[in-house]
Amino acid sequence: MSFNDGVRADPGRVRRSRGTRGTRGAAAGGGAGVLVLLVYLFTGADLSGLVDGGAGGGAPATEGAGFEHCRTAADANADTDCRMVYTADALDQYWVAALPEATGTGYEMPGFEVFTGSVSTGCGNATSAVGPFYCPPDASVFLDTGFFDQLETQLGAENAPLAQMYIVAHEWGHHIQNQLGTMDAIDRQGTGPESDGVRLELQADCYAGLWVGHASSVVDPDSGETFLAPPTDAQVADALDAAAAVGDDRIQAGAGQQVDPESWTHGSAEQRQRWFTAGYSGGTVAACDTFRAGTL
Repeated sequence: MSFNDGVRADPGRVRRSRGTRGTRGAAAGGGAGVLVLLVYLFTGADLSGLVDGGAGGGAPATEGAGFEHCRTAADANADTDCRMVYTADALDQYWVAALPEATGTGYEMPGFEVFTGSVSTGCGNATSAVGPFYCPPDASVFLDTGFFDQLETQLGAENAPLAQMYIVAHEWGHHIQNQLGTMDAIDRQGTGPESDGVRLELQADCYAGLWVGHASSVVDPDSGETFLAPPTDAQVADALDAAAAVGDDRIQAGAGQQVDPESWTHGSAEQRQRWFTAGYSGGTVAACDTFRAGTL
């Protein structure tokens, strides 16, 4: 899925910070509890030793720093950092129209911070090992693009452009849930394939699929061009492979653990693919209401 010639994006839309690698201190156990409750991870990774509930730990974020070269669609198609800038713009333009149309609620842009090493957030400190996540108190998405390499080398999915965009769009989906109050209404304690936590994650997958399905019709208001070319079947397959790679069953099996559905927090590979497809092919926000679905 590539950006069309003529499209422009604001390099200042995304912030960058560079921190040091997090250390495993005495506060890590309590900090992990804070982050488990407040942060929404792309994967169901174990946070033990990867987070800290205290302040500090990352360099101050600077808007646009390091993204000055991201000026054209060709930059976005060739460079991962620039792809993040353009993906953020394309997501904003989709949701600014789709959210009021579906719910009557105006869209509020989330923050988006690309970090290296570690980052300090309203949810606590986190290292890159946590993976992409959304922090509700900051209303922001946090991502170390090094995760995209891990997606391929550790999780077995292709590090492809649409796979990367899907990951960002999933976290954007959490922002939509936060804005609509969905996060506040769920039971955070339950686990399992039909739990509220899994329904929340699958809805974010569905919202990501929804955006992918509509992305080729989203118009850049500055240039009047559509942001993206329609995805090919192979590109959609890349996104689906990424969704499957972070299924709870795949992560458990890959870690040499017994697959235990009752411990799931994000959904199985099949569930994540199916709900991405529901958004991609269903075409409406209402099609992503996992909380009304009888069986996931």
